[in-house]
Amino acid sequence: MNDLEGLLPEQIEKISKARERVIDSIGKNMDLYGITLSIGHLYGYMYFKEGPVTLDELSSNMGMSKTSMSTGVRTLLDLKMIDKVWGKGTRKDLFEVVPDWHQNFSDYFSIKWRKAVEGNMTALNKSLAEIRQMKTDYADEPDTTRLLQTDEIKIEEAIKYYRWLLKLIEALETGKIFELIPKE
Repeated sequence: MNDLEGLLPEQIEKISKARERVIDSIGKNMDLYGITLSIGHLYGYMYFKEGPVTLDELSSNMGMSKTSMSTGVRTLLDLKMIDKVWGKGTRKDLFEVVPDWHQNFSDYFSIKWRKAVEGNMTALNKSLAEIRQMKTDYADEPDTTRLLQTDEIKIEEAIKYYRWLLKLIEALETGKIFELIPKE
């Protein structure tokens, strides 16, 4: 159903213009976080859509190919910004926006940051183990040992940062962040 159905053309134009401005703003905002502008627009369109939509409806209304639409929907599903929902009497997949922007933010950053932190921690721990081994191997070379000691301290500081970041991610995932910074 079209939620603008039954309105006067002037009303439809004004409401559509206001919505398009917000949708464009959402797209630009999401682009800052590494999500394409078109996927941001897709989320914005779905945000204003009353009820769940199919890929066909999205493709038709947004003027994008079904393949592009499918990729965008999959990205939004992975980021937990939309849900796949059941619809009585249809065999097509239906999708609906998750309207809680606080939770969207938490999910997006915890998913992205956790992946980055885990990769960085793996690299740091591997390098730290190698440096510690070299400190043993080159224990009789003071200049090398001093350099390795400096590198070891820098890596240990980086690891402390990533352990802190994991705590922040956990606060996002559990919702404890909202005890520190309440939702309005």
